[in-house]
Amino acid sequence: MPRRVWVTRARPGADRTAERLTALGYIPLVVPLLEVRPLDVRLDLDGVEALAFTSLNGVAAFAALTPDRTLPVFAVGDATARAAQTAGFAAVRSAAGDLTALAALIRGEAPGCSILHPAAVEPAGDLAATVGPAARVRVVSVYETRDTGAAPPALWDAVLLHSPRAARAMPRHLAGGIAVALSPAVAAALSDQAFAALHIADAPTETALLTALGKPGPAV
Repeated sequence: MPRRVWVTRARPGADRTAERLTALGYIPLVVPLLEVRPLDVRLDLDGVEALAFTSLNGVAAFAALTPDRTLPVFAVGDATARAAQTAGFAAVRSAAGDLTALAALIRGEAPGCSILHPAAVEPAGDLAATVGPAARVRVVSVYETRDTGAAPPALWDAVLLHSPRAARAMPRHLAGGIAVALSPAVAAALSDQAFAALHIADAPTETALLTALGKPGPAV
């Protein structure tokens, strides 16, 4: 069973994941394959009726650019929703799922609305296209994600992949160990790797990801 777990996501999210792993009895190995850099952009909120966040990084970058917390928020999942609430937004709705679930929430609760989506320069998915004509979604890049080029830890039993971008940043031709992917899209980006096993979370949440990891192995 896995005990030493490689955390590949960018900080500060990687540190929060490490805390959860430690509490569950694993040994976290924080070696991010990605780093997040906020962008200094001018936000145009004229006519915007709501915000849509698909990541904690989007919340943090947007919150640093403006003190405005009056707009209602649609968040992709519960962790992103909590981040928005912590940042000071009062009206927050969580889709408790993935991009498709968020789009469905927007179509159901904000038809015809003008929605701003603070996102990465290269977002993992196209929210505007997924929502379709039911609402007007405008994307603004508020941060960028870059590969760190980091080498894997010397010894690891399992690796957590939170995004397709992290999966694509994995060093090629790794052999052995267990890979745990947040979603089928993340798993698809690992198709050329020779892991001993590939687990996919039942839902696109970190809780499901850690459940797919299994129980920690014995101390050695």
